[in-house]
Amino acid sequence: MKFQKSVLLSLLFTNLCLNTFSQMIYPETKTVKQVDDYHGVKIEDPYRWLENDNSAETKVWVENQNKTTNLYLSQISFRDKIKDRLTTLWNYDKMTSIFKKGDLFFSTRNNGLQNQSVLYSQTSLLDNPVVVLDPNMLSKDGTTSLSGMAISKDGNYLAYGISKAGSDWVEIHVKNIRTKEDLKDVIKWVKFSDISWKGNGFFYSRYDAPVNDKAFTQKNEFHKVYYHSVGKLQSEDELIYEDKSHPDRNFSAQVTHDENYLIIYGSESTSGQSFMIRDLSNPQNKLATIVANFDNEYNVVENIGNQFYIYTNYKAPRYKLVKVSLNNPSQDNWEDVLPQQADLLEGVSFCGNKLISNYLKSVSSKLYLHTISGKIEKEIKLPGICKVNAVNSSREDDFALYSTVSFISPEEIYFYDSKVGTSRRIFKANTPFQSADYETKQVFYNSKDGTKVSMFVTHKKDIELTGDNPCFVFGYGGFNVSYTPEFRIDRAVFLEAGGIYCVPNLRGGGEYGEDWHLSGTKCKKQNVFDDFMAACDYLVENKYTSHEKLAIHGRSNGGLLIGAVITQRPDIAKVAIPTVGVLDMLRFHLFTIGRAWTVDYGCSDIKEEFDCLLKYSPLHNVKKANYPATLILTGDHDDRVVPAHSFKFAATLQKNNTGSNPTLIRIDVNAGHGSGKPTDKQIAEFADMWSFVFYNLGMNY
Repeated sequence: MKFQKSVLLSLLFTNLCLNTFSQMIYPETKTVKQVDDYHGVKIEDPYRWLENDNSAETKVWVENQNKTTNLYLSQISFRDKIKDRLTTLWNYDKMTSIFKKGDLFFSTRNNGLQNQSVLYSQTSLLDNPVVVLDPNMLSKDGTTSLSGMAISKDGNYLAYGISKAGSDWVEIHVKNIRTKEDLKDVIKWVKFSDISWKGNGFFYSRYDAPVNDKAFTQKNEFHKVYYHSVGKLQSEDELIYEDKSHPDRNFSAQVTHDENYLIIYGSESTSGQSFMIRDLSNPQNKLATIVANFDNEYNVVENIGNQFYIYTNYKAPRYKLVKVSLNNPSQDNWEDVLPQQADLLEGVSFCGNKLISNYLKSVSSKLYLHTISGKIEKEIKLPGICKVNAVNSSREDDFALYSTVSFISPEEIYFYDSKVGTSRRIFKANTPFQSADYETKQVFYNSKDGTKVSMFVTHKKDIELTGDNPCFVFGYGGFNVSYTPEFRIDRAVFLEAGGIYCVPNLRGGGEYGEDWHLSGTKCKKQNVFDDFMAACDYLVENKYTSHEKLAIHGRSNGGLLIGAVITQRPDIAKVAIPTVGVLDMLRFHLFTIGRAWTVDYGCSDIKEEFDCLLKYSPLHNVKKANYPATLILTGDHDDRVVPAHSFKFAATLQKNNTGSNPTLIRIDVNAGHGSGKPTDKQIAEFADMWSFVFYNLGMNY
């Protein structure tokens, strides 16, 4: 369909007040002759030119698509009301769990509508906090965000990463916490890096500088670990580790709490690590390989001398804690401290001479206190169905600071005294959302193959299930990520309007351990889509909603989920919101860090995996059909899942949608994959998303 002038587009939308749109007119998207051969199978890619996000042609296409989308949204009469309500809901004090370094306590806080949260310190939990770093001062539009930080053991120095426009590229800067002085240290081209202090400097990971104009698309190769001494130039940094034989491997560095040992983890994908340990007491000491393969996960929790406590899923798909002696580190000699249980062990921390374990039981958190040998002493009681976001404690202190969150209540922070075994709440957000009026319940349903799947359902307490309630289902299902109770303030506007918000725990995630994860990967990926579609059908069959009152949403890997679901079952929902999605499953591995995802997806370079990918790749399974009202969301600076995925999918869907539902794409300018997005941009995006959802579900606001 050819692009018409704005006057014609304006006329097109005049029927909005009658709750009906005419046939949509989209910007013209040219096609090119591009045919690729995959193992003898010819695949057309007519919108390949949209992969060049820096070209003038692509920029014009983006501008025209945004104009079309904005014109559609501008005609929704309650769009401003939704934005106003979101702004009110967002405006409350927020704080992350507190942690201690040296003699100071640190936390990040937001007074409500600040674009970026601010880092504070205080000498005791009763003192007034003092600003350490305010990222809002780093850019006028709030698009420069804090991306990773580390505080030296004595609490004197802060090394912090900043990201611009949501990019994964990070610059590390250094600040003297005591004097408030910004030091001259600047470290560039850092990505996927930890920051770990040792003495007067820190370890970090980086890539070589990318080719001009390719920073957001170029394949990332040859990750290296460096050590930076405070006050020196980056060019003087010491190269600690590299692997010239394996360009696709990533490396991260960790220093033990006593600063006596360096651990370097290696990875080839998003799961599975090798790791090495180096005794730092002698500069001549070499890295000793503890595990050379990438079959399992490992994380050093603590060490007592040369005895290391390691959290791992080695021979334990639901994870365990083991003790390893450097005198004899062979895996055959590892000693279980917290053996694998029926529930998933999400994490372990030391608290004085005791252990605090964090288990996930039926996708809800449970905390326990143990002796250092692993014997359970007591359960630390939590407030109902909730998720523990963080447990911050150390071997030096007999207390822990932890935070909890639920679907209807934002983060609360607790102080736990391990000597007397009691917790007290020290922070509760004063949100405008009336949490007491809502409830969350957990239901279970059967997927296509009979697998029992969990789902959380949140709604008003007095709701009447008529089979016609507006319903919103959010899903992910990948990369061993667990979708547990979480508070999303934007969802509140939907709940207040009588909506039902649902989160199914799909295979591919980590809610039940590594076996659950693997059952949704590679050629088993269809299980994830089947789980999600079964969730939608369950909600309809049990009178929560109807397919005409159902909206579905997912981000990143969840964007792939939504793309696959609507191309397999266009009638599954009335509204679909695929956000920053991986949608071209044949070429995802060619951009930035995409090759690391092949452990979950497989790769089109391998014949068997290509056959599986082609069956569900959203871009390659769009057919002539009546699709849901679809709003594709992405950012023009997304260098995690490059926006070409969304661009090509939007063009293909617009061409093939035979129904009257709109197919629109909203491309956020100067925005990335989502991390660090300023508050005002989040509110604007969610206002547009919810306006689209409300209008197309026939909801009045």
